[in-house]
Amino acid sequence: MEIFQNILMPAVTVAVIIYGLIKKLPVFDIFLKGAKNALKQTGDLLPALTALFLAVKMLESSGAAELLTSFLSPAARLLGIPEEVLPLCIISPFSGSGSIAVLENILSEFHPDSVIGRTASVIAGASETTFYAVAVYYGSVGITKTRHTIPAALTADIVSFIAASFFCR
Repeated sequence: MEIFQNILMPAVTVAVIIYGLIKKLPVFDIFLKGAKNALKQTGDLLPALTALFLAVKMLESSGAAELLTSFLSPAARLLGIPEEVLPLCIISPFSGSGSIAVLENILSEFHPDSVIGRTASVIAGASETTFYAVAVYYGSVGITKTRHTIPAALTADIVSFIAASFFCR
């Protein structure tokens, strides 16, 4: 990783600049145009990301996550998902940083080599922040109707929760 940070990235940057100069392109103007587009896209994404972060905080603060956990516990037991990892399963489609915090709590309470610790680790690595990804990628190109994306992605998340539980037992 150190070689990447110290040598490779600066070398690629210099190579791109040299290539642009050889092709007689206005390198700085192109850079400014790209930066302007990036700022515009960031501004376009801000409302969706704000709503998403607000929803995650409300879910955590209101106690809805605990209520949802207790509601889903019977189905999780039936599917072989440990009840202790349900908070991770609930928060991971919404927030990567929230799921990392939940994973940290699980690993501090249960040993990382326990079935629960391994299951939580695999779930954290195998699931996607579905709503965040949809907000960012669809928002960046202006798509407002997700059609089948959310149900398909949530189905994939649920399958990853079940598979993680199965393979870590």
